[in-house]
Amino acid sequence: MLEIKGLCAGYGKVSVIHEATLHVAKGDCVALLGPNNAGKTTLLRTISGLVRATAGRIVVDGDNITNMRSSAIVARGIIQIPEGRHIFGALSVEENLIIGGSRLKHGPRMKSLEKLYQRFPQLGELRKRSAGTLSGGQQQMLAIGRAVMAEPILLLIDEPSLGLSPVAIDEIFAILQSLQRTGVTILLSEQNADLSLNLCSRGYVLSKGRIVMEGDGHTLRNAALQDVYMA
Repeated sequence: MLEIKGLCAGYGKVSVIHEATLHVAKGDCVALLGPNNAGKTTLLRTISGLVRATAGRIVVDGDNITNMRSSAIVARGIIQIPEGRHIFGALSVEENLIIGGSRLKHGPRMKSLEKLYQRFPQLGELRKRSAGTLSGGQQQMLAIGRAVMAEPILLLIDEPSLGLSPVAIDEIFAILQSLQRTGVTILLSEQNADLSLNLCSRGYVLSKGRIVMEGDGHTLRNAALQDVYMA
């Protein structure tokens, strides 16, 4: 589903990602691990077209999307849930969800909304509430629901556990697990390695913008991974 080769990216003259190469198979869930400022968010934003690649290529479902406009990338079903959720607090839960499905025509969008309420009954119960009044866990659920409304073929998720209670984190990761079981392909950026590797079949570790390690959960749960986080 996703293949990245020799990717370099950054902000102006500041290079952040250095020759990153990774792949995510269709229907798989892959973790992108590393400490703060490792480059995880920049890598996801480059896939989404929000940061320009200076070298390398990004291929999704056979199409080269490198430096394509972000609107065109979203139209292909490549959807990012940003760090911090970025919901529209002044709008209702339902209005947020409808915005999430804006790439669909009206009829399919309404069908997608009803399917979403079946999958996330809590969002159905909260549909008229202002999004800004929700708890952190409910807001993260809304951010996931808003992304699902776009019927993604590839879901990019940035730090879903950030700022949440342990109970809310467990609920959110159970939701992500259920999405992955339905066949949604996921690339998950997360500082918490244990959480990620419980969900994902494989992972890549970034340090200072470079992929320094890759493997399955058993391979990555070792002293070398701890060394990367402490560097």
